[in-house]
Amino acid sequence: MNRFIFCIFLSSIVFKGLSQGNLTYVDQKPFHFGFSLGFNTMDFGVTASRDSIASNVYDARVSTLSPGFSVGIITDLRINRYLNLRFNPTLQFGARELSYSINGISTKSLTIQSIPVCMPIYLKYSAERKNNYRPYLIWGGGAYIDLGTDTNKPVLLKPIDFYTEFGVGCDLYFSFFKLCPEIKYSIGFNDMFVPLSQRNAGSLNADNQLFSKALSKLTSRMLTLTFNFE
Repeated sequence: MNRFIFCIFLSSIVFKGLSQGNLTYVDQKPFHFGFSLGFNTMDFGVTASRDSIASNVYDARVSTLSPGFSVGIITDLRINRYLNLRFNPTLQFGARELSYSINGISTKSLTIQSIPVCMPIYLKYSAERKNNYRPYLIWGGGAYIDLGTDTNKPVLLKPIDFYTEFGVGCDLYFSFFKLCPEIKYSIGFNDMFVPLSQRNAGSLNADNQLFSKALSKLTSRMLTLTFNFE
């Protein structure tokens, strides 16, 4: 009888330990750090000028969404059981292809490359942990500086933008670290397009000037899938 009681007691201890999962107390740390690796898809909100250019009116849109790469570092501050404040400076590499058309017939295209350094601050709201996973919502915003701005390109972008960003993710607890797949969507606030009248366009020929003349406004959009290691 004593052996039976002892076995039940030992089994309950083992089961309780297993049910707690990996890294039982990691979320109670006031600070922790990590890094992120991921992929991005950059986009534009495009407004065409609708001006007559050589007796033609061009339309413009983003025709190709090219995958890019991102790498960043994470600093996390615990506020309470459910909320965390995060700073996640990230270097992004990506490109967007603008397609120009007349009456729906494509005539020209232009690839615009960007290398923005994003500096966002996020508020992370986490659900209750279940075994070794914990879903969460994330929202925030910040500024970015585009290191890929080139004044010799047919379309010139302003180097600085401000944006808001929101997304979802899930903490997956392993023996020695957390892996957190996360998907976010960002929306820029500023008009990033620099008109020909506000730049030195003397080096651009008539064909290259068309790429800017057909545009009125460009706003930034970006979808990112990242894997955070914390």
